[in-house]
Amino acid sequence: MNQRPFLLGTVLLGLLLPSCFISRVRVNEAIDPVAYGRLEVGKSTQDDVLQELGAPADIVQLGFRSAWRYDHTHSKNATSFFVVLALQNVDTVQDRVWAFFDEEGLLTHIGATFDADKAEYQFPFSD
Repeated sequence: MNQRPFLLGTVLLGLLLPSCFISRVRVNEAIDPVAYGRLEVGKSTQDDVLQELGAPADIVQLGFRSAWRYDHTHSKNATSFFVVLALQNVDTVQDRVWAFFDEEGLLTHIGATFDADKAEYQFPFSD
């Protein structure tokens, strides 16, 4: 018995049926909110920030002062395929910390958002 027509029919049927795809992407290590909380404006130094948060993703020179940026990104992707139509939803959320230092390396300002864990898988047509 020839199995070729059966195999070809099975492959074509598989290609025509709906399917789905999900993925998750993380960029950089997560930022520890507890370590962030140990930093104090007017007391912490660049060395303290390095010890608590590690190496920054970016350093911006502001004259004699500087700003350090830390970030952690989390994306979740859900895609549905329907014969000739594909619907996709990507939810990308980022944790971010900006630390500003004066000429002597003393922390003058710091701000953060901690939302990366709020990324969600959702159907492309849902809110």
